[in-house]
Amino acid sequence: MQLGSRDYIYVIIQLLLFVAYSFNADLIRINDFETFKIIGISITLIGALIALIALLQLNTKLSPFPSPKSNATLITNGIYKFIRHPIYAGIIFITFGYGLYIVSLYKIIISMLLYILFHFKSSYEERRLKITFITYETYKKSSGRFFPNFFKSN
Repeated sequence: MQLGSRDYIYVIIQLLLFVAYSFNADLIRINDFETFKIIGISITLIGALIALIALLQLNTKLSPFPSPKSNATLITNGIYKFIRHPIYAGIIFITFGYGLYIVSLYKIIISMLLYILFHFKSSYEERRLKITFITYETYKKSSGRFFPNFFKSN
């Protein structure tokens, strides 16, 4: 599928948010609570595991653009059986968890902005996938966007 201007816009915004996340610009400091650190590192590790599994499963099919590659195949097994966008989910978990770990309101806000971006980017991506794969709508009903859909109806 040919890349459109929205593909580039989503990737540019994503890169800008990654760059913003790399800065340490906390205007408000929260007291360092040990609980934040424990929860934060746990969420970060879960996110890293989700992203790593998804990256290994995608392998050469990986692309930063939301439009599927011309030779793409729909992956609906492994982690993709439960989560349609596990790399986005992993990034959200990693950035939010690390923000909690270092008790940085700035990084937590950037991770929330990433969540919003990934919501819109994945919606666009899913419209494109639906055009490319006739079975996508059925797959979509059986899995969650960023979190497993444990309450799906069979």
